[in-house]
Amino acid sequence: MNTISITANTAEQSQLGKTSAYETEYNPALLFPIPRAEKRAELGLIAADGKAMTLPFFGMDFWNAYEVSWLNLRGKPQVAILSIFAPADSPNIIESKSFKLYLNSFNQTRLADSAALLALLQADLSRGFGASVQIRFTPAEEFSNARFQELDGMLLDRLDIEIDHYTPQAQVLTADHNCAPIEETVVSHLLKSNCLVTGQPDWASVQIHYVGAPIDHEALLRYLIGFRNHNEFHEQCVERIFMDVLTQCKPQKLAVYARYTRRGGLDINPWRSNFSTGKMPANVRSARQ
Repeated sequence: MNTISITANTAEQSQLGKTSAYETEYNPALLFPIPRAEKRAELGLIAADGKAMTLPFFGMDFWNAYEVSWLNLRGKPQVAILSIFAPADSPNIIESKSFKLYLNSFNQTRLADSAALLALLQADLSRGFGASVQIRFTPAEEFSNARFQELDGMLLDRLDIEIDHYTPQAQVLTADHNCAPIEETVVSHLLKSNCLVTGQPDWASVQIHYVGAPIDHEALLRYLIGFRNHNEFHEQCVERIFMDVLTQCKPQKLAVYARYTRRGGLDINPWRSNFSTGKMPANVRSARQ
């Protein structure tokens, strides 16, 4: 059986931006893991000796897959929606195009039932991420239960500000440490970044919850809009936002959650936090997803 390569893959070695043959028979080798370490080193999360330090956050990457199909044993197509929950402390991400190619390899694969599909997915994706993942299966008969929900919080986009840069500049972030700490949740729908390899646009809404000195809203919105010409994967952008806000504004508690729009039948929604509320954020689609 084909296996997944877990060498020191780089984004440039992936199938992004390249012509790809769509395999329609199950092939786990299509999954392309990329170590998180390189980008985390840029954020100062890797020690000088190359070893990972204790992360200043925990969290989850919520993946939703809408183009999932396989054949039952009589050859009849089946469809479902999958939600995959990958822990932020897993050593790898999976490059999204390879994820799509992998899912499409089930299209002409006959399986006994959904449990057989889930067993393969659980094993392959856990191997790819390098950590155990959780999977939620939504069959076609439950599609009508799907709902939409926007991120809660004060909308930063209401601010009438002038923008003169479109790359992230952490130094613009400020907080008033002469004021008493507050607890606040803010939201923006203006986050846009670009794929690290192809430069294709990625669109998102982002929610920032913190406890600490009041953060300057105009500065925060300028900072978020500054990702507009920035090239990084979704997970890397959210971790950069988290670290920049943590470093520049020094909140006592901080959580960053982004809901990215779908590409290739997949949406990826990273969440990073340094405090526990007893539950993860809801993995519920927004209107743009």
